[in-house]
Amino acid sequence: MAITAAMVKELRDSTGAGMMDAKKALTEVDGDMEAAVDWLRTKGLSKAAKKSGRTAAEGLVGVAVEDGKGVAIELNSETDFVAKNAEFQQLVGDIARTALGVADMDALKVADMGGKSVETAVTDAIAKIGENMTLRRMASVEGDSVVTYVHNAVTAGMGKIGVLVAFRGDDEGFARQVAMHVAAADPRPQALDSDALDPAIIEKERQVQMEIARESGKPETVIEKMIEGRMKKFLAEITLLNQAFVVNPDLTVAQAAKEAGVEITGFVRLEVGEGIEKKQEDFAAEVAKAVQG
Repeated sequence: MAITAAMVKELRDSTGAGMMDAKKALTEVDGDMEAAVDWLRTKGLSKAAKKSGRTAAEGLVGVAVEDGKGVAIELNSETDFVAKNAEFQQLVGDIARTALGVADMDALKVADMGGKSVETAVTDAIAKIGENMTLRRMASVEGDSVVTYVHNAVTAGMGKIGVLVAFRGDDEGFARQVAMHVAAADPRPQALDSDALDPAIIEKERQVQMEIARESGKPETVIEKMIEGRMKKFLAEITLLNQAFVVNPDLTVAQAAKEAGVEITGFVRLEVGEGIEKKQEDFAAEVAKAVQG
């Protein structure tokens, strides 16, 4: 029986097996879908599907730079132990380098990486390593020059926090200090400046501050002046160029950049597990889950 691409895709979708494993299984059982599923199970190649419901909130951020373009990707795993696995780290690095040649996540998932798509490579790694993994995010920045900074790096170009900073100028050391600032700043910068900030964020904060001010019972004319000051402070806290520079808090990032003869034109910050709700399990439950596979 001829094995079609549609049959291979159906088996991959139902089992989480790699493309070549799915094709081999169908070939071995002459196209019988149910028998192919059983064949994969006996070979231990369908376990990726079993892992897909588990929360993957650990992992690594990988960064790569080439010709004025920087990319950062986040590959999640279930445990920090797997993030220390050499094969997992190799996968993170390979995906980050592949991401340099694509525009977005959709293109990255189907991009060729060593003869297979990135998505297939992740699925194969799930089956091999035995934990759920998720290629969660990709972000990029372009400029005259781009520097990287990785916080808590486990090896070159990957760790728990990855930062890219695009800039104009010759002082790469200063640009890297800005990247370190982006990693450490509290609150975290949400945009380069107020013009780059989502208007919805500004309006939401304005409405919150209006309600707070009205609770004071002050006249509307006074409230307007209060809001003006509070919004200025808010924008200074969450826009990179207006934040106090961690290296010299007497200056804003913009002021420090001007003194260094550098113009910061963009940045990216990814941190592993941001926004993922982690399941809390006791130690006994973790051991039981590990025993069950």
